Amino acid sequence: MMKGDTMLRHDTIHHDTIHHGDVTIPVSRGGRGRPLVLCPGLSSTQADLHELAGLLRRDHDVVTFDLRGHGLASAAGRYSFVDFLGDLGAVMAKLGDLGLPEPPLLVGYSLGADLAVHHAAGHPGTVAGLVLIDGANPVPEPFVTEATLPRFRAMWEEAARDTTRPVALTAQEILDLNVEIDAVRSRILDRYRAIDLPISMIMSTSMAGDGGEEHALRFNRNWRAGVERLAREHPRVAVTWLDADHGLVFTHAPAIARIIRDAPRDPAAS
Repeated sequence: MMKGDTMLRHDTIHHDTIHHGDVTIPVSRGGRGRPLVLCPGLSSTQADLHELAGLLRRDHDVVTFDLRGHGLASAAGRYSFVDFLGDLGAVMAKLGDLGLPEPPLLVGYSLGADLAVHHAAGHPGTVAGLVLIDGANPVPEPFVTEATLPRFRAMWEEAARDTTRPVALTAQEILDLNVEIDAVRSRILDRYRAIDLPISMIMSTSMAGDGGEEHALRFNRNWRAGVERLAREHPRVAVTWLDADHGLVFTHAPAIARIIRDAPRDPAAS
C-alpha cells in the first residue's frame, strides 16, 4: 500500500485504511516528488478535492484522506475538533512510520486548515510548511450567534435532507461543530505563535458570497478582518487573496495548485 521508499507515478493511486480507535480512515496516496498531505474540511471529502489533488500529484507525492463521518470513513460516536485533530494525527503518524525522505507539506482546507495549524503547533519537526486554504482565521467575531443561528440551522437541515451527501453528521452535529470552531479560532493566535515554519494562506475575498446581502457582507468583513489581524501579529505569514467564495478549492483548483507549488518550505526539513 503506502510504500515509503517507492517513487509513485502521478497517475497511480494507492489506497489504504488506518484504524484510529473505533474509526476507520481511508487514505489515498499517489504522485511523485516532495510529500504533501491534503486535509479536507467539515462536510468535504477527499473525493471532493480530486481536481486539486490530481494537479498536485504532478510534482508532489500526495496523501489524501477522509475525516470521521465523511466520505468513505466510518461514522463515529462523537464529532469534535479534538476528534478530527486525532484523525489527522493518526494519518501523520502512519506517514512517519513509513520513513518519508522529508517531512510533508501540510495543506488544509477550511476546518482542515485549523487542524493543520494545531497539528503543526503540537508536533514540531514533523511538517515542512503549512498552506491554509480559507480557514484557520482568527476572526474577531463569531459567525454563529443568537442572531445568525436560525440561518445556519436552516442551511444545515436542508443539507442533511440530501440523501446523496457523503457525510454522516446530523445538522445539529454540524451546527455544534461550527460553534466549537468559532471558539477554536478565537484562540488560534496562540497556536500560530508556537509554529516556526513557513505559512502560506490562500483566502477568498467573498467567503459568504458576493450577492450583496447584509449578512454576507458582514461575514465577509469579519473574514477579512481576521486575516488582517493575523498579518499584523505574524507578518511572516504570506497571504494570497482569490476572487472567490468559500468554495474556492473547487472553483479555483488550478490557481491554488500553482500557489502551493511555490509555497516555501522549511529548509531544515529537507
